[in-house]
Order: sequence, then C-alpha cells, then structure tokens
Amino acid sequence: MAFKTDFKSIIQLDSELQGIQDLDLLLERILQEARKVVRADAGSIYVKETVKGKTSEPVDMLAIRYSQNDTLSAGLPPGQKLIYSVFSVPISEQSISGYCALSQKPVNVPDVYKISPEAPYSFATSYDKISGYKTTSTLTVPLKTAENRVLGVIQIINSKNKKGRTVPFSSTDEFLITHFAANATIALQRAQMTRVIILRMIKMSELRDPKETGPHVNRVAGYAVEIYDRWAGHHGLPDAEREKSRDTLKIAAMLHDVGKVAISDVILKKPDKFSEDEYKIMQHHTIFGAQLFVDPQSPLDTIASEIALTHHENWDGSGYPGWIDPVSGQVLKADRFGKPLGKKGEEIPLAGRIVAIADVFDALCSRRVYKEPWDEEHVLAEIKSLSGIKFDPELVDIFFEILPNIKQIQSLYPEQSGD
Repeated sequence: MAFKTDFKSIIQLDSELQGIQDLDLLLERILQEARKVVRADAGSIYVKETVKGKTSEPVDMLAIRYSQNDTLSAGLPPGQKLIYSVFSVPISEQSISGYCALSQKPVNVPDVYKISPEAPYSFATSYDKISGYKTTSTLTVPLKTAENRVLGVIQIINSKNKKGRTVPFSSTDEFLITHFAANATIALQRAQMTRVIILRMIKMSELRDPKETGPHVNRVAGYAVEIYDRWAGHHGLPDAEREKSRDTLKIAAMLHDVGKVAISDVILKKPDKFSEDEYKIMQHHTIFGAQLFVDPQSPLDTIASEIALTHHENWDGSGYPGWIDPVSGQVLKADRFGKPLGKKGEEIPLAGRIVAIADVFDALCSRRVYKEPWDEEHVLAEIKSLSGIKFDPELVDIFFEILPNIKQIQSLYPEQSGD
C-alpha cells in the first residue's frame, strides 16, 4: 500500500515539475521531492559541466547545485537556509556520484563507511568531518535523457524508517527514484532550454554592454528570489503562491537590463563615467526594456516589464524613468517643468524594489572598466546607508537577514575568466 501511495505521488509530481520554468528552482524542487518520496534526511543534486582541464582539454565534471539536510537545518534560526560548500567532482570511478554519472546506473550503498574494497569508488569522509554530519546510506541516480545523455545526478542520503532510524535504501526506493529521475529529466531539459534562450538574450546585451554577463544576471536573479522568499514568509503568503511567484520573478529578473540593446555602443562601451547627457540617454533603457513586453502573453511578461521599467526607481522618488507610459511615451505625472515625477515608496512594484537592491549590490561587488570591486564592508555599509532613500527599508532589513544566502549565490555564479 505504501508503494502505491509513493508511486501515485510521483505521478502527481510530474505535472508540477513541468510547470516550473526556472532551472535553479526546478533543481531545488527535484531534490526536495526525491528526498520526500523515500524519506531521505539529506541529499545533493549535481549538474554536469564541461570545463577546461590543466592541458586546456575539456573535462566533464559534476558541480553541486543544491544540498539539503533536515538534521542540520533543524539547528538553524527560523527561515535560515542551509549553507553548503560549492565544489565539483570529476566524472570518474573515484567518487560515488562520479561513478553513477559514468556508468549511467543507480548506485545504492547501504553504508558508505563499509564500501567493499572491490568497488571502484570510495567515500570522502572529510565532508562528514567538516559538516559534523554522519552519512550512512546513500542512493545516487543519474538524471539521464532518452538519448542516454547525462545531465547530472541526484544523491539522497540516510533513509529514515518510521522510528527515525537510519536504514539502507530498499530496491523499491531505487525503483521509485529512478522513475522519478526519468520524468524529472524531461522537465530539466525544458528548463535548460528556457535558460539557454534567456542567456542568449542576455548575450545580445553583453555584446553591446560588457557588464551584462551571464554570471551577473544569474546572481541578480538569485538574490531577488532569496529576498522575495523571505519577504513572502514575513507576510504569510501561501506556499503555492510563493512557489509560482518565485519562478516568474527568477526569469524576469534576469531580463532587468535587456533594454540596453537599444542604447548606442558609444555610450554603453564608454570606459568612463557618463556625462549628464549620456546619462539621460542611458536612462531610456528602462523604457526600451518595458516596451519588449507591451503585449503580455503571460504573468512572466507582466513582471518582466515592471522590473525593466522600475528597477532604477528610488524609494524617495528621486529615481527614473518615473511616471511615464513606456508605449506612448506620455508623461503621466510631472513636476512644474514637465519632467516625469519619480515613483516612490510602494508606488514602485515589489519586483522592481527587490531587483533594485539585488542589481546595485552585485554592481558594487563586481569589477567594471571604470572601477575595481568594492570590499564587502563598504558594499554593505552603502546598502544600509541607502535604506529609505534608494531602497525599501523593509527589503534592506531582509537583505541583511539573508546575507549568508546571498553569499552562497555569489559562490554558485562566480565571474568567468575574462569577464
């Protein structure tokens, strides 16, 4: 009976996973649901990446993308997420996850401290020593496409029985997770395609504006989701609404500066600060970005338009472009000189207020042609000093609450060589 219940829940999950558009949020959900199905206390999900080796030859690696641990999370303050080390392992026989990806078969280990000497793989006990967590049973399953292409692996840890004791994963668990992984991979392929399309749009901006890199937009979108998640928790939003909004916000935030494709190269690639006239021209990227979504076909289009238009508005009303219709160019509210009044306070959509903080924080932390990255102390002091001026004070407080999560995202999307 338990098997039928678990299998039924997996079938129900298939349609839910297909509805998630963002790659990172999908990976997080896949790991969460895989653990739930077989009552696993912890787990990690790895994505296959090809990197340059020491001899410049391409090397296939597994990069950790998400890690979850109920035991360790239970000791954290309310709302705080588990912070884990970001690392990669080769796809080879040496590690359990690497062997799983190489062989494209599930690897079920009852006790990682009692692996047979005849097994090609071993378990690195150093991870347990660092985390203070005891790994015993593991089940590692490849995320494999119908064409036998491995996208990554799911590794779930420490199956718990009804009494809360750690037990080996059963053959039934292996069947359930293998079936779940096959269906999750279909959703993963679709989300990867969506990410590729988005990043190609970003690449167009990057060709015009060297600051608009893939890592930059991934970080800004990641920060935005973390800020929203904590805001939603404070405001008691239902889980279903939070999940849907997180997914939409993540993708829309990546497109915050897409309007820069309409700005002249002379301005975008200027290796110095803008003149007053150049700055006024540059401000129009917010309007151009919003114009790309003037015929909304989905909630994503609506949020993307709001973010593009308002992420440079300031809480005190001193930002831009202000009260202006991006389609007609008509000024909706103006001062006595006819200049559009800036939107202020909660006149600015929540998504725009969130991305404003995320974008400025990442810009201050990043190298630009006209500046070196600021050190962390000065960046955080600047964010705090702009509370109630440039930024929503509530969101600034939330930003500092989730600072460890923000740093985690920085480590997930470091600047690439040459960026």
